[in-house]
Amino acid sequence: MSAEIATDLPPPSYRRRLRRLLQASEGGLLALALLVGAGSAGFAIVFRWLIATFTHLATGRADYAATPGAAHPGLPGLGRWFLLGVPVIAGLLYGPLVHFFAREARGHGVPEVMYAVGRRGARIPPQVAAVKALASALCIGGGGSVGREGPIVQIGSALGSTVGRLARVAEPRLRVLVACGAAGGIAATFNAPLAGVFFAMELILADFTAQAFGMVVVSAVVSAAIGRAALGDAPFLSLPPFTVEHVGQYGLFAVLGLLAGGVGVLFTRVLYLIEDACDAIWRGPEWLRPAVGGVLLGLLLIAVPQMYGVGYPVLGNAVFGLYGVGFLLLLAGAKMLATSLTIGIGGSGGVFAPSLFIGAVLGSAFGQLAHGALPGMAGPAGAYGLIGMGAVFAGAARAPITAVVILFELTGEYSIILPLMTAIVLATGVSHALSADTIYTLKLRRRGIDLGRREVISTAARTKVSEVMTAVPGGVRADLPLRDVAVMLARSASGVLPVIGEQGNYLGVVTARVVAEALADGRHDADPASLVLELPLHVRRDDHLDQAIEALDRSGCAAVPVLDAGRVVGWISYKIALSSLPGERTTGGVR
Repeated sequence: MSAEIATDLPPPSYRRRLRRLLQASEGGLLALALLVGAGSAGFAIVFRWLIATFTHLATGRADYAATPGAAHPGLPGLGRWFLLGVPVIAGLLYGPLVHFFAREARGHGVPEVMYAVGRRGARIPPQVAAVKALASALCIGGGGSVGREGPIVQIGSALGSTVGRLARVAEPRLRVLVACGAAGGIAATFNAPLAGVFFAMELILADFTAQAFGMVVVSAVVSAAIGRAALGDAPFLSLPPFTVEHVGQYGLFAVLGLLAGGVGVLFTRVLYLIEDACDAIWRGPEWLRPAVGGVLLGLLLIAVPQMYGVGYPVLGNAVFGLYGVGFLLLLAGAKMLATSLTIGIGGSGGVFAPSLFIGAVLGSAFGQLAHGALPGMAGPAGAYGLIGMGAVFAGAARAPITAVVILFELTGEYSIILPLMTAIVLATGVSHALSADTIYTLKLRRRGIDLGRREVISTAARTKVSEVMTAVPGGVRADLPLRDVAVMLARSASGVLPVIGEQGNYLGVVTARVVAEALADGRHDADPASLVLELPLHVRRDDHLDQAIEALDRSGCAAVPVLDAGRVVGWISYKIALSSLPGERTTGGVR
């Protein structure tokens, strides 16, 4: 044990006050949200620099998709055939990095964050941020046809989780900080703070509480401000102005929405079909899989070099009408295949940008066909490209609010809202009809994980907490060593015990999970219980059971204290609360 740890018994009073401030007050959570937002911006800046650096090293160009098919300046004799070796070399670098240091960094990232928030108490290993940044930058810079939103969401979320765990905040606050990291990462990377906020709320938290929303907004604003200072305030895509020239266009937008919803589901199916095929074929070590699979990806890039990297220049050309219908449809199919192959061989990158790409080329092709058939009504084809971007993403991810907001931020055109909402709502409806899962939740469902929200327990039961609460279990002194606390927790019924001060006042709780994590490395056995103190929501003896169940649910603990004048007078757990509701049914189990 280090000297620093050994002299930390008990911590100075100012440290206790600071820890309590961060763990329990609104101001403390705000300070942590600000810190996470600033840190996410820093990671986003470094991540974009890494992508640009690796892309330039691999191709000799800032963005190879802007000049597809060109030879490497240093290898002019090879022509575009140098693309065959680039994904292989990149795979040799990021394959071992992911396999040996953070396997969570493989794939598109967002499902792993959703799983951490929904099933692992929002705990994400801190090394994920660094490994994900390097692996995804190598993958994208080396030709992987994936996006950067999944990586930056996972990077920011890992940062938020790490900051929250260092501050030892309760699980509900930790979830909020993870969402703050996700929002901050998107806000800085794409210069889209609103999209970052709604992405985090709609997909990561799936919860629009006022407190969580406020903290996520603060984090996104700070991150976007830092990102703009470092990267400029131009939107990450330059798109044409949008106007609705004829009321009949709304009918065409509706048809495009229906089509895009089906394409979004098709993209999801192709992604996991190819991933399954790669799993079935590969028999070698996992760390070598990206390099060997890189040969196939290289061949695809030689055939369709527009698939190199994220592909925003190609997307912009499609929306501006620089490609014909046949080539646009080829690009849509090639993007599905290239993204799916990149993920299937073990690559690291997001599916948000590919869904925008597919939507843009699909919408532009639809617009050209509509303009040819109905020239007096259809309007410019580029408008349909913009609508298709949001609609395909909504069909794949089933996040309609995020889809509307991000397209609005990209264009700055209010006139886009009505047609965009029309197409996105229809695309979401088609997606619901065709598939029970989204492109994110299907990955978890295939592992046997269902993040479906539990049914809300009826608030009809008006039994008071004082009528059903149990006796207070033996309290833990704040200075008791963790090894002794672990013994007491092992004997407790719910794995939660109150921490009592010298005058018998309530200080907080300790949980078996947090104590086990602290003891895992064998170096903190003598640390005091105060170092792992948590402050879950509590209830009063005059509260009702519906309030107690809500406190249990929001706290993430198996039991919470019943307080009266600052002292613990009772104890209530999920088991006691639910067994006191005869006739009530719930899909939430006893924790």
